[in-house]
Amino acid sequence: MSTPSPGRLQQVLGLGFGLAGAVGGTIGAGILRTPGIVAAQLLDPWLILAAWLLGGLYAVLGALCVAELASSLPRAGGWYVYAERAFGARAGGLVGWTDWLAHCIGLAWVATTTGEVVLQLLPAAGLSERLVGLLTIALFGLIQWRGVRAGSASQELLSLAKAVAFLGLVAACYLLPPLDSTSVYTSAGAGEPLAWGNLGLVALTALQPVITTYDGWASPIYFSEEFTDPANDLPRSLIGGVLAVLVLYLLINGALLHVLTPQQLAASSLPATTAAQLLGGAIGGQVITAVALVALLGLINTVVMAAPRILYGLSRDGLFPALAQGVNPGGTPTGALGLSLAASMALVLAGSFEHLLAMAAFLYVCLPLVGIAALAVLRQREPELERPFRLPAYPLAPLLIALVSVAFLAAALLQDSANSLAALALASVGLVIPRRSSPDQVEPGAAGAGGSSQ
Repeated sequence: MSTPSPGRLQQVLGLGFGLAGAVGGTIGAGILRTPGIVAAQLLDPWLILAAWLLGGLYAVLGALCVAELASSLPRAGGWYVYAERAFGARAGGLVGWTDWLAHCIGLAWVATTTGEVVLQLLPAAGLSERLVGLLTIALFGLIQWRGVRAGSASQELLSLAKAVAFLGLVAACYLLPPLDSTSVYTSAGAGEPLAWGNLGLVALTALQPVITTYDGWASPIYFSEEFTDPANDLPRSLIGGVLAVLVLYLLINGALLHVLTPQQLAASSLPATTAAQLLGGAIGGQVITAVALVALLGLINTVVMAAPRILYGLSRDGLFPALAQGVNPGGTPTGALGLSLAASMALVLAGSFEHLLAMAAFLYVCLPLVGIAALAVLRQREPELERPFRLPAYPLAPLLIALVSVAFLAAALLQDSANSLAALALASVGLVIPRRSSPDQVEPGAAGAGGSSQ
């Protein structure tokens, strides 16, 4: 382990944090809602499970691709690092701005949702959803301000609590006898069984929310520079984290199908809450609300920790103003943290997320596609680049990821043109952010495969 240096990111993270970051950045409250959306499309237990398996395999392929990039270029900043190396500083700055903006939008929405959940658990508290959201962001900002060790410890604890909570739900569904479902549903029907001739179109529609629920698996790349052994720990974190989430999602959906029919699953806006109510009445519903809160808090911690690393990397490389470049003795980029918290709090106060979330979702699909393109360019242009982890069966995985991503973006442009075009316009703001000559700027890839350039 390297000795911490004042004003620099610290190489103190290990595999435990990497796995916690991948799990914590992926699993939110969405898994409590999405199974019903998927079931409404497929209405067959095996097809429902197959959709979650295919979505997980898609994420695994993405993790394999990104593992090569992350182990080759272990620098703070996430996707922008790969875009800058492959396509130049202007493209890198654009990608970094887009990534940071999407993080802030997501953080504001999750924090506001946390406020809603807290008020469900404590209706007599007399607080507003926005105030709870602001306080939550501030709390996790203070944790991160203390340093990377405090942030990593909270991430590992919350990810563990999240996994235990969901596994407890799975065990309850399998071990406790369900109550008579007719007490909740007067009719089991929520649609007709899927016509096999329409399977292809329906499957594509069902996979969209599945893949969205797997989003977040790339969270460890934002901390690449802070791992003690990035060459080994980053690939293991990315791939191991995705596999852990895949298994957990299959277990959750299998448990829900054990308690509910596909029609009942499809008819519920919150299937996990419905299942818990069947098993434990009103108390079961409160328990699931608490599980949702744990999931949301873990996700907030991940985003509050990751977003500043994007701005810090951009600022250090001269692609963003210098105010985001400072790092405190604990290893936290405090200037970038302050900007990230301020932007997210402003979005919470703005309070309208419908269009912003649609734009952020579009941007989140664009970012891995940029990473795949960078992987292909670097394979062709820099075959001598040290690659501690090499993607097997290249170029099959990048081609599959690219095809699916392009299909999703095309569908978004056709189905929601206004928000998709607005997302592109919002991202283009990054083109006008002034660049500067930074004395700390390091040639991309100079950190090598063995660790940070610092």
